[in-house]
Amino acid sequence: MTRTDVCQGSLGNCWFLAAAASLTLYPRLLYRVVPPGQGFQDGYAGVFHFQLWQFGRWVDVVVDDRLPVREGKLMFVHSEQRNEFWAPLLEKAYAKLHGSYEAIRGGHMNEAFVDFTGGVGEVLYLRQNTPGLFSALRHALVKESLVGATALSNQGEYRTEEGLVKGHAYSVTGTHKCCPQVSLGFTKLRLLRLRNPWGRVEWTGPWSDSCPRWDALPSEWRDALLVKKEDGEFWMELQDFLSHFNTVQICSLSPEVLGPSPAGGGWHIHTFQGRWVRGFNSGGSQPGADTFWTNPQFRLTLLEPDEEEDDDDEERPWGGWGTAGARGPARGGRVPKCTVLLSLIQRNRRCLRAKGLTYLTVGFHVFQIPEEVLGLWDSPRSRELLPGLLRADRSVFCARRDVSRRCRLRPGHYLVVPSAARAGDEADFTLRIFSERSHTAVEIDDVISADLEALTVPYQPLDLELVQLFLELAGEEEELGASQLQTLLSIALEPARANTRTVGEIGLRTCEQLLRCFGHGRSLALYHFQELWGHLLMWQATFDKFDEDASGTMNSYELRLALNAAGFHLNNQLTQALTSRYRDSRLRVDFERFVSCVAQLTCIFRHCSQHLDGGEGVVCLTHRQWSEVATFS
Repeated sequence: MTRTDVCQGSLGNCWFLAAAASLTLYPRLLYRVVPPGQGFQDGYAGVFHFQLWQFGRWVDVVVDDRLPVREGKLMFVHSEQRNEFWAPLLEKAYAKLHGSYEAIRGGHMNEAFVDFTGGVGEVLYLRQNTPGLFSALRHALVKESLVGATALSNQGEYRTEEGLVKGHAYSVTGTHKCCPQVSLGFTKLRLLRLRNPWGRVEWTGPWSDSCPRWDALPSEWRDALLVKKEDGEFWMELQDFLSHFNTVQICSLSPEVLGPSPAGGGWHIHTFQGRWVRGFNSGGSQPGADTFWTNPQFRLTLLEPDEEEDDDDEERPWGGWGTAGARGPARGGRVPKCTVLLSLIQRNRRCLRAKGLTYLTVGFHVFQIPEEVLGLWDSPRSRELLPGLLRADRSVFCARRDVSRRCRLRPGHYLVVPSAARAGDEADFTLRIFSERSHTAVEIDDVISADLEALTVPYQPLDLELVQLFLELAGEEEELGASQLQTLLSIALEPARANTRTVGEIGLRTCEQLLRCFGHGRSLALYHFQELWGHLLMWQATFDKFDEDASGTMNSYELRLALNAAGFHLNNQLTQALTSRYRDSRLRVDFERFVSCVAQLTCIFRHCSQHLDGGEGVVCLTHRQWSEVATFS
């Protein structure tokens, strides 16, 4: 299996094919994706299997060998040899993984690079004087990174006079640097080898296959480098490359692929799975916005600075990722820094193309956490401090599946905040943090607990008028049903609503819930009502605090803070579930919904606290006891 086996057909997926061609340079990587021992002779059963990485795990994809053809020829990817089919079968497996061939039309090489390796994709936007590019590409290829380049176009794909195709993806398959004594008049001759996934149409400028400059090189160099064949592969000089290409895409391989101790030092990686949910934690990308603090947050601690590398080339564009040597700490008065690679991936969005969905514009910010407030960053209650933090770095925000950033940060504590560009956009995401030096990373979350004040309200005698109203509605049984409780609360809360701006009444279903939580199940005695009334007044005061515009509703983004103020500390998963359940279509939470939420939490915490038999935070319940708890939820 070689790079010349991958020739593009009528499907616009050059990004995928350029990545597949790069994969053939490293048989160990290729055989992970295309397991060996499969063929059309021994053991042939009409099916083939492939392995592709998807958001933290390797997925087996099985396909049959029925391939789309037109007039007897394969419609999509094909090989120069008519009897070779690994590439079209891999293309079919990739299409199956995403739902259809149509779904893999158009994309970026890094997306396929990551799916082939589980590595971390980066994009470098080129300038004419991009420092250290050649050194970075040479080191990347030595470390078995997959490398591609794109000549961007706003007019679709078209061929230039020099034989390049704009709007097209190319594989970078090799580098060559001439020694000074044989540079033949050229200043540091640096050549890059590229391949067009079409398998034809090559560069015709300097150092192309037919360029006379090759004749000036020693014959052993010329024989080793030059292949005069229309196979889509060609050499070009670095400055010509910078003049014609706009981006370079590099996929650094993960420790899972490279092994525990690759050349250049050990690996450290953390992976987090998350989701932006409208009305809960999709707060947008503007740090000054009121909802920005609700975005998912991850605390990163960088412990050890990089070791200085010894490179005879110019400064590298990404600060030496993957080539840390053993030269000791930085010299010359440089501030020691840590290199960390952050990768944000949108999960499963390509599969949703058939429903008209595309990739969201996403990215992330990195803030430095001062030592004096570090202790406050153990729970979301401290998130209001976020606007005061110094931003240390940020990624670009773009509509790609993978958004990565190589950061150079001083040792210390940082807050990584991934977000969609627009508040309210929903998507699943994976955040990965890579470094070659030691680091720690945790998601900012709360431990589920409740303050004692939330469960027990100090005794306060009821007003005489309220007692008389209760007895009048209760009748001879001296207990209220749901409809009587609704009437009582409607009258009793009227003056409170006038004073505290709360509008709306408590509905019948919520009253039935209050009976289950505070009464006998279907009725409520006076002493039970006295307890309920104390809670209602406390909840109303909390609600009014967060009803800033006196509308009788609070923003659903504020529900977490309101619950914290009411004495309940919940983790992200539980808070997300409650927000989704109690918000309305306008992302608002009214007083009745808030009462329903905190009443259920109060009763569940109370009930479960009676069964803390299995140690701290562990509840042991019989089936019957569990059924009793379940009635509250």
